[in-house]
Amino acid sequence: MCQLVMGPAGSGKSTFCSTIMTHCETLKRSVHLVNLDPAAERFAYEPSIDIRDLITLEDVVEELHYGPNGGLIYCLEFLVNNMDWLEEELANYEDDYLIIDCPGQIELYTHYPIMKRIVEALQRLGYNVCGVYLIDSQFIEDSAKFFAGVMSAMSAMVQLEIPHINVMSKMDLLGSKQNKPEMDRYFDPDPTLLLEDVNKHTRPKFHNLNEALVRLIDEYNMVSFIPLNIYDEDQVALVLSHIDNAIQYGEDVEPKEPKDMDEGDGDEDLGGFMG
Repeated sequence: MCQLVMGPAGSGKSTFCSTIMTHCETLKRSVHLVNLDPAAERFAYEPSIDIRDLITLEDVVEELHYGPNGGLIYCLEFLVNNMDWLEEELANYEDDYLIIDCPGQIELYTHYPIMKRIVEALQRLGYNVCGVYLIDSQFIEDSAKFFAGVMSAMSAMVQLEIPHINVMSKMDLLGSKQNKPEMDRYFDPDPTLLLEDVNKHTRPKFHNLNEALVRLIDEYNMVSFIPLNIYDEDQVALVLSHIDNAIQYGEDVEPKEPKDMDEGDGDEDLGGFMG
């Protein structure tokens, strides 16, 4: 079982991963962090598998003189071309629950087949994979930015073809606004928001484009968001329950064996029930 945690840079992916790992540990799950970001620097939990052991963005930029975006694409393509390394690493955790922290370049999920290849490798190894796509709750302050996030989430869903959960992160930053009824228009995106707001701030020649985007979002009707305030345990549990349901977690989990009991103690305990 594994979560593939995606989303644009700054959406809170690493914080999400550490929050879910902490919650899983309280549930006594054997959970491991997998880092696929070659530019990552710090983690709350040490990754059990780390792409930086194979290749780092710093080395690529220094040796090949690529920019940061091109260098990151190169690193992930290098991983795909050396998938045997990842498969060998994953073999050590085949019965465990994995949380995979991915880079923040959305073109990896929307334009390139890189993440699709990684998903296929995971599935070949028997992993049930759930995509978790995060967008920052601050996007709701700008309708155009919000619907760009909706479109990128939808693109990832279409591209990867796996069970998928969309999460609106950093809800705590909205304060009391997070509990207002109008937030439902963002959790279950209302396309009319785009026309109502964006058309006010764009030239008339772009209005047909806005309407086409509204129709696209409305016709696909795929994207909805689960709100997440990481300081609210109930919301953390709700997000995890949706992910567990998507990958059918628990159906293949081996029952835990009871702790060994001393034979004498066992006989004494049974004595009260034996004539």
